Amino acid sequence: MLKCVDCQYYKVKEGQSVAQIANYFCISPWVLAQKNGLTSEPYVGQILVIPSLKGNAYVVREGDCKALLCGSDERFEKLNGTTAFYVGMHVRI
Repeated sequence: MLKCVDCQYYKVKEGQSVAQIANYFCISPWVLAQKNGLTSEPYVGQILVIPSLKGNAYVVREGDCKALLCGSDERFEKLNGTTAFYVGMHVRI
């Protein structure tokens, strides 16, 4: 089994996608997929590593920008592991 300091483990349930699981744990789908080596959707019963990310969880609203939330685009991208940014996105700030 994968080992990770300060991580959680999650067993995938039927019908769940990377995006759904990532949103539940307030992490980027890209980070979840990368941490688990996923190139497709997870299978039922698969154990995923849920990384413990620093920062507070936040849902992006209309008018927000990366720099406003995190001080700079670079810091936002480092915290969230992605350049994506859209309204409704669950992010770390």
